[in-house]
Amino acid sequence: MPKAKTKVLSAQAKTTPQHLASIIKSARDKMRKDKGLSGDTDRLPQLTWILFLKFLDDAETLRQTEAELAGQAFRPAIEAPYRWRDWAAPADGLTGDDLIRFINQDEIVEGEKKYPGLFAYLKSLRGAEGGDRRDVIANVFRGTLNRMINGYILREVLTVVNQINFASSEEIHTLSALYESMLKEMRDAAGDAGEFYTPRALVRFMVDALDPHLGETVLDPASGTGGFLVEAYEHLRKQCASVEDFVILQKQSVQGVEAKPLPYLLCQMNLLLHGMEYPQIAYENSLAVRLGEIGERERVDVILTNPPFGGEEESKILNNFPADKRTTETTLLFLQLIMRKLHRSPRAGRAAVVVPNGVLFGDGVAAKIKEELLREFNLHTIVRLPKGVFAPYTTIETNLIFFEVGSPTKEIWYYEKTLPEGVKNYTKTKPMRVEEFADCLGWWNNRIEHESAWRVPAEQVVANNFNLDIKNPNRKDDLEHLPPKELVKGILVKEKRIIELMNEIDNLLVTRA
Repeated sequence: MPKAKTKVLSAQAKTTPQHLASIIKSARDKMRKDKGLSGDTDRLPQLTWILFLKFLDDAETLRQTEAELAGQAFRPAIEAPYRWRDWAAPADGLTGDDLIRFINQDEIVEGEKKYPGLFAYLKSLRGAEGGDRRDVIANVFRGTLNRMINGYILREVLTVVNQINFASSEEIHTLSALYESMLKEMRDAAGDAGEFYTPRALVRFMVDALDPHLGETVLDPASGTGGFLVEAYEHLRKQCASVEDFVILQKQSVQGVEAKPLPYLLCQMNLLLHGMEYPQIAYENSLAVRLGEIGERERVDVILTNPPFGGEEESKILNNFPADKRTTETTLLFLQLIMRKLHRSPRAGRAAVVVPNGVLFGDGVAAKIKEELLREFNLHTIVRLPKGVFAPYTTIETNLIFFEVGSPTKEIWYYEKTLPEGVKNYTKTKPMRVEEFADCLGWWNNRIEHESAWRVPAEQVVANNFNLDIKNPNRKDDLEHLPPKELVKGILVKEKRIIELMNEIDNLLVTRA
């Protein structure tokens, strides 16, 4: 086993935002030389686990110092020689094939000595009863791979990253902003993996509209990279005024669930960089629980989420749902889960969920789920989003639905968001902006009908087989807002009229001839 080294780079001075950005850029540039990484979808996860271990070691060093000053025993989450300071920080640390072997191999043999490689060790960590950071580390690395194959380039990357000082709150704040931009870049490069990232403007609006309060528990059952949880954490942090408040924020306020290893890793890092000391993210499928077994202890106050659209779940997952409400549309499965996960008492839970248009006009199973939603919850608001919010990653038109536990729905308010003046469509370089929701937020607590807002009695929706896809009556007819049946009907009527006009013209020409 390699000896734990203490010869590290010189003490790190506080870096400026520009210098920190250059550090990250330098690391990414070096990664481009490694043949094992094929693009940003490989490079960002690679950089993330490296940053993750550097962050943990800086945090552990700080806690160890605090414990020693207080005369308390300290047990590190990662033992020597697997700490960052042992193998990554030393200027003369492992490099080349030795470094790759130390990271990748399950077991390393040196003469008569045998010991696990870095990833094998990290995956084997077990926390104390009740869980701690060791469980988080193990979950992260069970789904993580080292994709770099050149140990010399990797050594250069480690040396560059070692310049970051995670003990500095200013550097963490700057790095969190850089990390958010990298997540967006990954979304841009990932294509189908765009499910990992919901536009920040949309996330912030949903959080501001629900306005979670300190002491409430916020859950995202499809966390992705943690955008909703980060925004909720920042929203709650502004409400903290004492040490006790910060304890509540850290330990009782934010929860997530993510089933895929890559977004799970990215979510952990995202939350750590924003100040969450022990992110409470479960590494599992939220749908892998029988709805009937969810009791008040498993419920939360606030749910904010953008569940995956479409997709399919295996039969054993579908068996967790009532027989008459089983479907391959994952959004509808998540919607049922969300309804069960909201507190009934003493506080009434509330939720904001991104759903595709198909959920609004769907019949069959979709209609049954919407019937339950209207009869047992107050579906008070539907925000109709403009086209292209998630373009070019998906062209599916989307909506935000807001509902809460309490009395049945009596009326539903609709608010139609349109593209800003002069904007034909959203793009990578011109995404939706936070300021675009200012009017809607201003209307939220002082609702009146106007060109963009209208209300519909629940009885009207019930009478129309729970079709929630209702067009704006205050605007001229707009085909893009019509339900499919009405759209087809309108096209046929127009085509019939066109044929009639053509026949009239033909007859007129014949007469003149």
